[in-house]
Amino acid sequence: MNKMLFYEHLRRGRHLMNALKIAIAGGGVGGMAAAIALQSHGHQVAIYEQTSAFGRIGADVNLTPNAVHALDGLGVGIGERLRQTAARPEFRISRMWDDGRETSRLPMSAAAEEKYGAPQLTIHRADLLNALQDALAPGTIRFGAAVAGLEQGDAGATLLLKDGSRHAADVLIGGDGIHSALRTAMFGPDAPRFTGLVSWRAVVPRAAVAELPNLDSFTKWWGPDSDRQIVTFPLTGGEEIFVFATTPQTDWSEEGWTLPGDIAELRAAYADFHPEARTLLEACTEVTRSALHVREPMPRWSQGRAALLGDAAHPMVPFMAQGACMAIEDAVVLARALCDGPETVPEALKAYEDARRDRTAAIQRGSLANEWLKEGGNADWVYGYHAWTAPLGEPAPV
Repeated sequence: MNKMLFYEHLRRGRHLMNALKIAIAGGGVGGMAAAIALQSHGHQVAIYEQTSAFGRIGADVNLTPNAVHALDGLGVGIGERLRQTAARPEFRISRMWDDGRETSRLPMSAAAEEKYGAPQLTIHRADLLNALQDALAPGTIRFGAAVAGLEQGDAGATLLLKDGSRHAADVLIGGDGIHSALRTAMFGPDAPRFTGLVSWRAVVPRAAVAELPNLDSFTKWWGPDSDRQIVTFPLTGGEEIFVFATTPQTDWSEEGWTLPGDIAELRAAYADFHPEARTLLEACTEVTRSALHVREPMPRWSQGRAALLGDAAHPMVPFMAQGACMAIEDAVVLARALCDGPETVPEALKAYEDARRDRTAAIQRGSLANEWLKEGGNADWVYGYHAWTAPLGEPAPV
């Protein structure tokens, strides 16, 4: 079924459950996408976000066709708006670190749109957040609202904030990231594991590296081991090039997760790479570094009237570029389960969890293994997933 026709069917066809009062912890990509889908069905949604406002922080979001397809189906013009500022990589290319030879090349522009129903878009994170925020009903996001925990019973649930306030709801959704307060409240403390890798991120003007090939493609330089790699792709309609790299580190004891990095240290780590790769690093003038943490896949995401999505449920390293994409898919399937699934809230949340758990676990493990598409392979199970039509309550093929 055409995704927009399906969306309209979903919008008109749900009458089994009365309008719900839904509280979402976290105003990130997944939380806002879920709120948009739920509000379109008449549900009352409030997002509780701990920051005081969204700023132009971060640099990139890589939206592969599975995520763009899901955003298009929201039906509020988000996909069209993102296409105005995003870049569209022509290919997904794998190259070897030493001699630069290509080991795989996957079409990702018009060919991907024809095959998967949507293109790949690479975009500044702030542009994505702004587009999502503008599609929400006014007043949906309550900034400066840090979540502390929850209480719930058979008839409802209560979101607890750190300021002592309490907010009653029919459903609680935890989209509050890898340090999720709702995750801890539901399943107990569980510290993420440091992978031993540090990521480096920078953005350079295209003009500074204009002589290099493949600037309009997503290119991954595979190192001699899984600890070192460089990924580049266009941003801002192709006017900028995003650079991502990783290096090994024995521990991470600094305060904060994202800190200024030493460009000389980064360049030294890649001194033996191909000249084209080194040229990208030479063009970097500022760089940040972050520790990469993971958790093992969870056996459960929901409990009664509460459920998790995105990094709160399945944090992953970025080597398959699917972190934000999985959160967007979660949002769509969760909204479908609450609007067109089983009649009770706990049953609907269980159907959502069952539809999503195996897929996200496979991508968590695949990302950590860091071998995906190195020598080619099948991308269809990732890029060809359609969140608007995937069966509820049934594991997705992986």
